[in-house]
Amino acid sequence: MATIASAAQAFFDACETGKGWEVCKAYCAGDATFSAQAEPLLGVKTLAGYTDWMKGMGAVLPGASYEVKSFATDAARNQVVAYAVFHGAHTGDGGPVPPTGRSTTTDYVYVMQFEGDKIVHMTKIWNAGFAMKELGWM
Repeated sequence: MATIASAAQAFFDACETGKGWEVCKAYCAGDATFSAQAEPLLGVKTLAGYTDWMKGMGAVLPGASYEVKSFATDAARNQVVAYAVFHGAHTGDGGPVPPTGRSTTTDYVYVMQFEGDKIVHMTKIWNAGFAMKELGWM
């Protein structure tokens, strides 16, 4: 049986590299929920929806990358928290405006809640407005 730390790491890597729900679902409950207080994600309520949103962002921000700053397990609360920095440039088609060529470096945190070895809920903490301004989207 995988530990929650190893499941969280595998999920994080799959999600951040745009693998979408088809790959990410191996680490999640089928009905896993999602929340974020970030404008672009307000309508996204499932982890399936979020992982597919991230997959779509791969076309908008091709070549995007992330740098993990911290990965911590809170075993008493069955949570894993990941803090990372995302780097991307709007050079691909899609997004709210035509490609701007502008880039962002934006901090974010995932708080992944587990039941057993499956993620049942994830909260993303992200200053979307800052990233959107850097990309020239607002």
